[in-house]
Amino acid sequence: MKLTVEAFRAWDNKCITLLGMSGVGKTYLSGLLRRHDWFHYSGDYRIGTRYLDEHILDLIKGQAMQVPFLRDLLRQDWIFIRNNIKVDDLGPVLSFVGKLGNPELGGLGLEEFNRRQALYRQAEIAAMHDVPAFKRKAQAIYGYRHLVNDVGGSLCELEEPAVIDLLARESLILYIQVPPEDEIKLIQRAQADPKPLYYRPAFLAAAVKDFLAERHLEYVAEIDPDDFTRWVFPRLFHSRVPRYEAIAGPQGYTLSSTEVARVRDERDFLDLVEQAIARKGGAG
Repeated sequence: MKLTVEAFRAWDNKCITLLGMSGVGKTYLSGLLRRHDWFHYSGDYRIGTRYLDEHILDLIKGQAMQVPFLRDLLRQDWIFIRNNIKVDDLGPVLSFVGKLGNPELGGLGLEEFNRRQALYRQAEIAAMHDVPAFKRKAQAIYGYRHLVNDVGGSLCELEEPAVIDLLARESLILYIQVPPEDEIKLIQRAQADPKPLYYRPAFLAAAVKDFLAERHLEYVAEIDPDDFTRWVFPRLFHSRVPRYEAIAGPQGYTLSSTEVARVRDERDFLDLVEQAIARKGGAG
């Protein structure tokens, strides 16, 4: 959605999609706005509670069934298992996605990893298609005036133009860009605590091939999952930047993570959005 500054100010029921890598401030902004009459729509929360819920539970039950005591209780329906996914704690979703590598180190084989990657992609697409419905729900059911769409960092990897077109129609897209001076810090934070990630199939295939060659390994089963995740993150980061820019260029506006870090309330945020619109020349 392209607007002038004046049109943005007059927009009674604002809907903004925050785009960018994990760690750039999307969830920080969303949590802040939630205290100011904004509904926080978390794409990953929707993925975990709606589209991957059964898959996650099946994974947990499969592990529980390997414990004789729990196996008997489950088979008799004397206990039940459910997910406890929170907007600010998406642990079950990350556990389902998993990491590629040696099973003895908690990794997944390539076939199973690819299966989960495909399921996550389908779930993220479905969650983004739910945004229009939640715009209505936010107002009609929950009484929020505005909505902020906190999307996963992998949105640019989906290769599903219809999703971007939908978000551009339904919301104002804001790309939170990482300035060059902050790139190293973001990469270092990600490498210090390597988390499961989504990869485009072609990107993953190339990365695995290069990693095996560099580490002189023959099989995926020899990969240390955390070592691969740390190694691949800078490559993933730099591959995503032009993809974000290709979305924000024609379809949205750009902020820097440095600017976002200075936001303290809704007024700061709205001023920043207006500056981004003005920088692009009004309606762009």
